[in-house]
Amino acid sequence: MTSETNSVDTPPTWVTSTTRLAPASVLNPDLGATIVHGGVDFAVAAPLATSVELCIFDSTAPDALEDRYLMNAGEGGVWSGHLPHVGAGTLYGFRANGRWDPEGAVSFNPYKLLLDPYGKGLAGSVELCAEIHGHVVDEDLEPAVRPLKLSTSDSAPKTARSVVVEQRFPVVPKPRIPWEETVIYELHVKGFTKQMPGVPEELRGTYAGLAHPASISHLKALGVTAIELLPIHAKWDEPFLTKRGLTNYWGYSTLSYFTPEPSYATQKAQARGAQAVLDEVRGMVSILHEHGIEVLLDVVYNHTCEGGFAGQTLSWRGLGQSTYYRHTSHRPAHMIDDTGCGNTVNFDEARVVQMTLDSLRYWSEDIGVDGFRFDLAVTLGRFATGFTPRHPFLVALAADPVLSKQKIIAEPWDIGPGGWQTGNFPLPWSEWNDRYRDTIRSFWLADFANLEAGRPTQGPNDIATRLAGSADLFSASVGHLRPARSSINFVTAHDGFTLSDLTTFNHKVNHDNMESNRDGTPRNLSWNHGIEGHTRAKTGEPNERVINGESGLLDLIFYARERSMRNLLATLLISTGTPMLVAGDEFGRTQQGNNNAYCQDSKISWLNWDFESWQQDMFDTTRYLLALRRIHPVMRPSRFATGRVQPGDEIVDLSWYTAENKAFKPENWHDVNHRILQMLRSGYSDNDSDLLVVFNGTLNSARVKLTEGRNDKYRLVFDSSWSNLKNGGVVSDAADHSFCDTVKPGKVVHMEPQSLQIYLTER
Repeated sequence: MTSETNSVDTPPTWVTSTTRLAPASVLNPDLGATIVHGGVDFAVAAPLATSVELCIFDSTAPDALEDRYLMNAGEGGVWSGHLPHVGAGTLYGFRANGRWDPEGAVSFNPYKLLLDPYGKGLAGSVELCAEIHGHVVDEDLEPAVRPLKLSTSDSAPKTARSVVVEQRFPVVPKPRIPWEETVIYELHVKGFTKQMPGVPEELRGTYAGLAHPASISHLKALGVTAIELLPIHAKWDEPFLTKRGLTNYWGYSTLSYFTPEPSYATQKAQARGAQAVLDEVRGMVSILHEHGIEVLLDVVYNHTCEGGFAGQTLSWRGLGQSTYYRHTSHRPAHMIDDTGCGNTVNFDEARVVQMTLDSLRYWSEDIGVDGFRFDLAVTLGRFATGFTPRHPFLVALAADPVLSKQKIIAEPWDIGPGGWQTGNFPLPWSEWNDRYRDTIRSFWLADFANLEAGRPTQGPNDIATRLAGSADLFSASVGHLRPARSSINFVTAHDGFTLSDLTTFNHKVNHDNMESNRDGTPRNLSWNHGIEGHTRAKTGEPNERVINGESGLLDLIFYARERSMRNLLATLLISTGTPMLVAGDEFGRTQQGNNNAYCQDSKISWLNWDFESWQQDMFDTTRYLLALRRIHPVMRPSRFATGRVQPGDEIVDLSWYTAENKAFKPENWHDVNHRILQMLRSGYSDNDSDLLVVFNGTLNSARVKLTEGRNDKYRLVFDSSWSNLKNGGVVSDAADHSFCDTVKPGKVVHMEPQSLQIYLTER
């Protein structure tokens, strides 16, 4: 080897082992580490490597003893072998040898210890340092020379090891909640219970804490059916965050697609090792299943933590950069970045598709989770020529007998060419509906800011489309009919303002992220209701309204903000499609205006369970609305409406009326003067009451003549102007409407400004 050629065709003798592994127990062994009688079979895909070594360690210490074994070459670039007399708990990694030609997208370096892409356990940690780079770097960890020069420093003392694990107990069977009954609740494993009363200190912020009775009690009381966990695949923080003393709190920086993130396990489990961490995760899933709660995972198969061209060599890059990552076709090759994270996983490659499907099946079958939300899912369906719903990965998932029965959800965009694909994923996919989010925010917030400022705004055309399930996007997309559940309706997500902050801030406040407030979207469609900030949730800060003598004005603003939150929540829960809430929105949590808290492992992100009275009222209201939705199928249609009378019924399945009880005409939809409207949905096909929802999307109180429908009396079961349920004379039991006011069809009712009323007919 010479520095002039940067070649590793003949590596130094100290790197190469002379001991060859015995053949694996089966002809074509499964990738990863498989415990078999008498030992463990190991297999890894490195199609362009000239040799691969299995490295066995006695510890994670920098001076750990390392034994190396040459693996056997097999078809398709799979290297394998059998190691006798070892089992669960074995620490291992790989070293791959081959050409060093980074400008040709080939960068093998046997000096770098590589994690198993199929590794199911993790021991130790990765240190940000020069040694973990495949090329020589300077003191700032930037390339020391161009073209990149091979680094001959050993990375083993500075990086983690994969761990062999086993399954020790069966997971409780999946609840299999029907889509039409599903309510998704997005949460962060750590942030949800980090400050939760009732959870023992040693369990807070852990997998075990999420399965604690106090946590489950909140989920059951609220009425959600599925929790969607922000990524729990093992992660490694981006170097720029580490240099700032921050972390990737959200976890969108994957280090292993098969390994649970160890830091979310209890200290006791972490001390006992990878097997105990895995057992804690599987135990969490089992306990949640016992209580009828599904577990969905947010998964990040679009990029990895290895970064861009000058990034680190931790796993995939060292086993085949051009195999695992997408590159340009010219020389020098550049890594394509359709994700904004430096690299794009290469779904042109069969090995990548196989790895992803194998990972999904492992989490589905062995760990027992119920479904997945795919971050930047367009990347997974894109060839070099663009996205297609007939991409082999999407077709394979749809045909898979295990995965096709799971809840499969796309974030249907990325930053690559043709990156917005909402509505274009095939069955069995559902999709985050960003048009729903933006329309509902606009109608209840941004439009009101315009009205208040005397600026032009829009009519009710968009909100009607979104309330009806976004049939324009999903009804006949990708060449066939899709069910109404295909639209995942949401107003907020982990990325962006919380529900409370949407009503409190016109501008993001991300200074704690140490990026000069440049990060995070500036387009929030929010409305501060007249004063920026001044949140009412407890923060430990002095009461600003007392300091500034603004108590009366702020009380009015706080009331208006809470009414807006109730408008948003109620609209979400009467819309056709699958609703998703974000943890804490049910009681008005704040992130103090941070709309990109991805790096805030702090009280900015952790849920504060010390409620004020208005927050308890907000929780009671959210719980009540969810119960109404659960009891009344008319609030959660499983089919798109047709606008026609269905067989056996006497009213159309979905109809719209003005404040004067006149059927909407085409010219009304874009008219700002028709922001007061009535939506009547027939409950006949569900053997349920009819649903009438009345919207006052104006700054003024209004008089509305209720549409007749089938002339059954209406009961007012919800009014967003109620500051709490008691003010409306409603008890918290959503099944008991005897205390609700009865209204005759055709009667003129009063509505407060910017409010919403929900009526159910007496049947």
